[in-house]
Amino acid sequence: MPKRTPVAVVGAGNMGSGIAQKLAQEGFTVVMNDMSTEFVEKGMERIRTLLGEAVERRIFTAEKVEEIMGRITPTAELADLAECGVVIEAIFEDEAVKKELFSKLDKIIAPTAILATNTSSFYVTNIAKGIQNPKRVVGLHFFFHPAKNRLVEVIPGEETSDEVVERCLELAFAMGKTPIVCSDRPGFVVNRFFVPWLNESVRLLEQGVADIATIEAAAKKAFSIGMGPFELMNVTGVPIAWHAEATLGRELGSYYEPCAKLIEAGGANQLWPLDGEVDETKFAAVAAHLRGVVFQVAGEIIDEDICRLEDVDRGAKIGLRWVRGPFELMNRLGVDKAIAEAKGFCKASGHTLSPTLAAQAAKGSDWPLRWVDLEVKDGAATITINRPEAMNSLNEEVMRDLAELFDRAAADPAVKGIIIAGAGKAFIAGADIGFFLKRMKENDLARIESFTRAGAATFRKIETCEKPVIALADGLTLGGGSELALACHAIIATEKSRFAFPETSIGIYPGLGGTQRLPRIVGRELGRYMILSNAAMSGKDAFAIGLAGYYCQSDDAKGLAFELATGGPVKDKYAAKPTAAGWEAVVEAFSGTGKEPGGGEDKRLQRAAKAISGGAPIAQDMCVQFIDEGLALDIKAGLELELSNLQKIFATADALEGLTSLGRRRPAFKGE
Repeated sequence: MPKRTPVAVVGAGNMGSGIAQKLAQEGFTVVMNDMSTEFVEKGMERIRTLLGEAVERRIFTAEKVEEIMGRITPTAELADLAECGVVIEAIFEDEAVKKELFSKLDKIIAPTAILATNTSSFYVTNIAKGIQNPKRVVGLHFFFHPAKNRLVEVIPGEETSDEVVERCLELAFAMGKTPIVCSDRPGFVVNRFFVPWLNESVRLLEQGVADIATIEAAAKKAFSIGMGPFELMNVTGVPIAWHAEATLGRELGSYYEPCAKLIEAGGANQLWPLDGEVDETKFAAVAAHLRGVVFQVAGEIIDEDICRLEDVDRGAKIGLRWVRGPFELMNRLGVDKAIAEAKGFCKASGHTLSPTLAAQAAKGSDWPLRWVDLEVKDGAATITINRPEAMNSLNEEVMRDLAELFDRAAADPAVKGIIIAGAGKAFIAGADIGFFLKRMKENDLARIESFTRAGAATFRKIETCEKPVIALADGLTLGGGSELALACHAIIATEKSRFAFPETSIGIYPGLGGTQRLPRIVGRELGRYMILSNAAMSGKDAFAIGLAGYYCQSDDAKGLAFELATGGPVKDKYAAKPTAAGWEAVVEAFSGTGKEPGGGEDKRLQRAAKAISGGAPIAQDMCVQFIDEGLALDIKAGLELELSNLQKIFATADALEGLTSLGRRRPAFKGE
């Protein structure tokens, strides 16, 4: 979805103005419409207020805010939407009013423009009825607050064209959203299990199982969440929960209908009183019931083929900010126990256990969740690390799936080349730190080495593959992500790219080829600079120094990746390169044998000196050694030099200090 195509948002309330704000933040030209100038002006004021808060938190500058606001055109006239390529309806939940609006827009906008509804309650297929070309109508269900929450559900109606779905996915990615495609069913994905979870919380209160304070505490503990169901309803509106559950009840049957106490509270628009004594003896019963309804409904979602297992979990983690989605939670709890809780809920509600859950119970194994996707189209295989809720960080499961799918793509005769990409705003933001910490605390350093060696073997397969392998690094690319990109034959960088090797700032070193491939590609001096100073490199700078072989705008990156994968030719990443203009001082400063840069007025060098002085000395010394010794070896021997020292570095007190303090405080390294 090219950013030059204006996008319209109809409805300037909390949702509509938030959608318009996010579009403008990501560079889109936006037309925001509502019924009156007064309503539109209020929407503009909401946006300006939120952006002002972002300035206070130093997310944006005042100049950036004016730039964003300048992309939004407010209007009370539907005719002003005529040139927009996409129109997103975000008005109140009244199906008749939405259909009437779409009927008007159908006569105003171009025949090729998309009509998208933000409905959370109604069938997209029904809203499309009466439209001259229902193929262009689609659901785009954003989550509150749409300027911050990254999830969007993409819902094709019965007649929505594949082209429209693809364009909406491109729009979502360009907005920095994580889209999940789901069938046109009541509640779609997230509300399908979330709203009954709220309703059953109230039912527990109604039946006297526990009071509000106890249900809140039990739910927060069971689901590892910050707000319980009653506090969430107070924040989002109790009537909204009531109406949403009533809609599900009309469509799906009696056990989805709102309980009497929710109807009462919703009708009175009253807040739930949250105070009270917590009775921990009732936690188990509350947790089992609330998990049971979530597990049962998650199974129904799969029964009805609404979306994939992973997308159910992704919706929970991104849309609701749960630590784990329903299927991950079942695996962690134990599938047998989880399905027993679902059976308990079904018995209490008079429902039948989901066939999907029953089949898994018969298997007696964990849910087979996958976090890497493979798509082969027109000669190009695209492997996508699809773990955006964790910034696509690399863990054992991701590495396993990556290895399997890469082998499959490399062996496929229909595949000319392979593209490796990341879902969401990151390419890959490094390895999963939690995995390392857990193994260190268990004193299982051999497993860390085994994990890293397996990854290194996959990276070596990538590097030696006869087919071109392209890293589409359109986003944050850190640590292991940068090392994976370096193993590819070519890296495409964009204005959204950021490359860095932060390992020495957390007590370890790049162990997946960073100390070997980076100096061979950008030169010893710039390799030392990036690894020792942890300096972040923009896409333009990465291209300038030769780290990335190609640079383009984010909107054009997929096209360029396809071109390189299927036709090439691809530049030799190891070819000798002249010193990039403007980087001479950095090269000179890091040309010595020590780890400290030479002096100078260059701010990059000043920042580097500060970073190195606060970094982990053992890890830094190892990096200096590996870079210098590795350049005298062939690449295979150099990679082994890194791998053979993994247990040594992870056994240091500095490694434990750095990994433990990450995101909490500044580490205090002692060189031990």
